[in-house]
Amino acid sequence: MTPASQLLTEQVRFIDGVADKLHEFLSHQQHVMAGISPDVDPLITSISNLVTGGKRLRALMCYWGWRGAGGSASDAEIVTAGCALELFQAAALIHDDIIDRSDTRRGGPSVHRRFSQLHQLNGWALDDERFGHAAAILTGDLCLSFSEESFTQIGSRAGSGTAARHIFNLMRAEVMAGQYLDILEEVAGPVRDAAGSVERAKSIIRYKSAKYSTEHPLALGGALAGAPDHLLQGYSAFSLPLGEAFQLRDDVLGVFGDPGTTGKPAGDDLREGKRTVLVGFAINQAPAADAAYLHAMLGRQDLGEDEVAEIRRIIVDCGALEATESLIAELSDKAFAALERLPLADLPLTALRQLAEAAVSRAA
Repeated sequence: MTPASQLLTEQVRFIDGVADKLHEFLSHQQHVMAGISPDVDPLITSISNLVTGGKRLRALMCYWGWRGAGGSASDAEIVTAGCALELFQAAALIHDDIIDRSDTRRGGPSVHRRFSQLHQLNGWALDDERFGHAAAILTGDLCLSFSEESFTQIGSRAGSGTAARHIFNLMRAEVMAGQYLDILEEVAGPVRDAAGSVERAKSIIRYKSAKYSTEHPLALGGALAGAPDHLLQGYSAFSLPLGEAFQLRDDVLGVFGDPGTTGKPAGDDLREGKRTVLVGFAINQAPAADAAYLHAMLGRQDLGEDEVAEIRRIIVDCGALEATESLIAELSDKAFAALERLPLADLPLTALRQLAEAAVSRAA
């Protein structure tokens, strides 16, 4: 077997293992919930739909962190860790879509929209949107609980006081803090010092996205395999700038992406009022009239194609898109340089390189 085919075989086997584990875990939870009431079934169905498919970036980062630290390819514990990460990601997406008032996810209705539609379909009383939000919050909370339950199933390697448990706990706390910083910037950004907008946006992407997308999953896999501190530090030097570049690419796609590829309407981040690094650069670099237009348009739910096109023009003309692309390139170079310094065998090194290349060059 060639190295390339070995990598593909091993990675597919792991992804399939995570999918099977998720199915097994959620089937059991569905049986438990059925004992409460059949009316609860939509909660489990919503979670199952969300964890089916996807890129599995976080689970794969965890797996190759494990393999790079000497973990066995056939160990069930790393599959369980991947399952826990996928459930945490699903919970974060459910809550994020509510916070961002986003009606779509992966080309279909977001979870809160599905519950609103369920309300409408059945002709239930009171407000369908309020029901949708409340049901989705509970679904996200349930998914968080499932993530913890799944992680605990790993056993002693993930027990209290272990490095893996510390990473898992810190990851969850940082995401919540980062999410708060994000919503705070949406409302406080317009009256704060514009000169600090880019740095504030960088802090948001670090704690809301980068750390839990790449840094913590990679370190988690390493810690579960007993990686020494110097390897975990090397993992961080590679994965943190990679995660930041990954999120910056996401921010660019949120304004300039093709809806047919991203699964979200064009300019959706603008309607949500996202104060991203891209927007921060534009506010600081655009002429005063254009910057004022940006401030006025951000967060308007009724933004039409013409307004989105005008904001795109401002972002391009003032050099904000170019500045963001340069930052993506700088962070990517930093990540790849750190990757080459990692003392890893060829297989995990190649796998991490491929994941990194896909993360920073993606179109969706």
